[in-house]
Amino acid sequence: MTNHYIDFRNADVILNMGSNVAENHPVSFKWIQAAREKGSILIHVDPRFTRTSAKADIFVRLRSGTDIAFLGGMIKYILDNDLYDEFYLKNYTNASYIVNPKYGFDDGLFSGYNPSKRSYDQANWALEKDEKGIPKQDMSLQNERCVFQLLKKHYSRYTLEKVTAITGTPQEDLEKVYKVYGSTGKPDKAGTELYAMGWTQHTVGVQNIRAMSIIQSLLGNMGIAGGGINALRGESNVQGSTDQGLLFHIVPGYLPTPRAQWATLEDYNKTTPASKDPRSVNWWKNRPKYVASLLKSFYGDNAVKDNDFCYSWLPKLEPTQDASWLNLFDEMFKGTFTGFFAWGMNPACSSANAGKVRQALGKLDWMVNVNVFDNETGEFWKGPDMDPKKIKTEVFQLPCAAFLEKEGSISNSGRWMQWRWKATNPPGDAMPDGEIMNELFKKVQALYKKEKGPFTDPIFNLKWDYETDGKFDIHKVAKEINGYFLEDVPEHPFDKKAYKKGTLVPSFVFLLDDGRTSCGNWIYSASYTEAGNMAARRKKDDPTGLGLYPQWSWAWPVNRRIIYNRASVDLEGKPRNPNRTLLKWDAENKKWLGDIPDGPAPPMSTNGVYPFIMKPDGVASIFGPGLKDGPFPEHYEPLECPIEKNIMSNQRINPVIKIFEGGLDSFATCDPRYPFVCTTYRVTEHWQTGVLTRWLPWLVEAEPQMFCEMSQELAKLRGIENGDKVLVETARGKVAAIAIVTLRLKPFVVAGQTVHLIGLPYHFGWLHPKDGGDSANLLTPTIGDPNTMIPESKAFMANVTKLTKQPAQKVKKA
Repeated sequence: MTNHYIDFRNADVILNMGSNVAENHPVSFKWIQAAREKGSILIHVDPRFTRTSAKADIFVRLRSGTDIAFLGGMIKYILDNDLYDEFYLKNYTNASYIVNPKYGFDDGLFSGYNPSKRSYDQANWALEKDEKGIPKQDMSLQNERCVFQLLKKHYSRYTLEKVTAITGTPQEDLEKVYKVYGSTGKPDKAGTELYAMGWTQHTVGVQNIRAMSIIQSLLGNMGIAGGGINALRGESNVQGSTDQGLLFHIVPGYLPTPRAQWATLEDYNKTTPASKDPRSVNWWKNRPKYVASLLKSFYGDNAVKDNDFCYSWLPKLEPTQDASWLNLFDEMFKGTFTGFFAWGMNPACSSANAGKVRQALGKLDWMVNVNVFDNETGEFWKGPDMDPKKIKTEVFQLPCAAFLEKEGSISNSGRWMQWRWKATNPPGDAMPDGEIMNELFKKVQALYKKEKGPFTDPIFNLKWDYETDGKFDIHKVAKEINGYFLEDVPEHPFDKKAYKKGTLVPSFVFLLDDGRTSCGNWIYSASYTEAGNMAARRKKDDPTGLGLYPQWSWAWPVNRRIIYNRASVDLEGKPRNPNRTLLKWDAENKKWLGDIPDGPAPPMSTNGVYPFIMKPDGVASIFGPGLKDGPFPEHYEPLECPIEKNIMSNQRINPVIKIFEGGLDSFATCDPRYPFVCTTYRVTEHWQTGVLTRWLPWLVEAEPQMFCEMSQELAKLRGIENGDKVLVETARGKVAAIAIVTLRLKPFVVAGQTVHLIGLPYHFGWLHPKDGGDSANLLTPTIGDPNTMIPESKAFMANVTKLTKQPAQKVKKA
């Protein structure tokens, strides 16, 4: 999140699109209610009527997978009606920047497209720069190649008529939403957007979010209290896991994963973003400091400047290698891997095209399943349609501690790192994950010393000092993540003060690229300092009255509660909305008051810098070169969709998505066998694939088995009544479910034809409870967003038929 859950209460308009906050994040909904009690408006846009819809002031439906068309129409409405914040647009975005003449767009494709490679040459989308290397601007916004004019041209096509034809949303509903949300484009107003998997799990998932970032930039809603684009994370610590690098394309702190073409640290550092504009901080220019400190954290005294701080020891991806989830399991299915750790995961149910994943698990030599309870991944070999006699995979089950049985931190969606303490010991042989990892690495290291093996340097020389009195110490890990001074620093370049060897660094501005500092994750530097464990703080002081609570836990970076907060002030540093003063410049003492500012630079009028310090140009990107599928979001249909032609162009699907091919990777578009749009979602009573919740009898009593929601119109069409057993089928698999015939779903009229929607939760699996049903992901396709490869689980084609008798599951016993 750019902001925080509590900050919802500061918004005048809350757009909940791509999420179902009341059901999936119920505790956070109290802050939405607090906003509504003060007169704020809640808008919910969703294919289904949910508990969020029931609380919303405005609810409108749209067909799954058509969010960009909906948002593109809003962009056009804002531009046509002059609802944008002109000051913000000119001073804090790239609206005035000039794009080079090679850029173009025609019939669904941007310039530079190579159909044989299914990719773009992004050099065609570069900004024009002057002789000093600074982007050219036209502050009048009249140049035909300035971003503002290109934006107007691109979205002029998104008329109300076309958007309605694509989304199935009536024109009067579109106008109602556009008008209300567009009203926040004034300095004394604030609008926030809340999204979750309803936006990300599409082949245009990243561009869904990009479209909203354009809207928020047009309206001046970024960097302000009550604004922002806020991802509602699906797990309590998934923010922390991504921060710590548990994604294929990054290492801790969102540093890019090394690749083979960057053979040396110098090669790697050459990829550091650069800017020649003196008004741009371009904070990523500090990346070499963070990488050197990370390598010192990994390899300690072995890492010195003369050996590139042991950079050569890091594993490296091939130049174009994609090691994302879908590709990993595709390679596993092909027999590439011998072993696999499933750590707190249940891919046999959570992964798209779960049938393929279950087959892939059977091609391993061994698998380690670390979890609180048994699950379908650990028991895949005796699941439906599996023959244990033909499976060679040796499975090791390691029980781990639940969250109440271990100490440590979690980082919530708002970037707040909160420490929690152990309430009780884990039962039996169960151990906290950290202890398991600690014991495992010590055994691996001992085995290498005994039996040798190839490339032993990273194993023997890894700095691994996380024990106190022979026991794993989570506080040592937290301190290592924060970072240390490894040598005396008599006069630090930042503040000219002296720092002693062995002391914790105060923050990431003290990290150096010469080997004198270590840091396990630069964005978490300042979380555990000589002053103590910042994440353990619990003071309720709120000086601004905006709900920042700066002494409660700790937020990255450097306890900043709202990112890019200098965009909330004018060029003199005065709050543009004095009623929500997030930040203001104290001219007498030459410092900022309020939230922790995005850097200490003075206001723009006194040789200050742009507020978007993590962007190379220092401003919000309305035109966004860098994504694989285009600098502007464009509507494309889901891979599987009910209409043969994209109304916006002749390019039906995202032109750069990777198409998986093989017997288990089947797809269906406009196929009469699969006539209905299908989507998946969560319910309040279960969590993820249900590994924790399906073993709790009171939750199973509330939501006992797989169900399929459908409209009354579809039920009548198929001769299905509420409570009937039905079979849902796609080109990949089938799942039995109980029919829920409901008014919450309605058919859509799309391009003149009736389109029906069905929906299933994805929490179930064959192992438990008995007759609970299997995973909805047996139905979903192996296809993902080209930038992130997150699967398209929110829009695919299916069929539903009434069952006279529920098919028995073919479960083999060992």
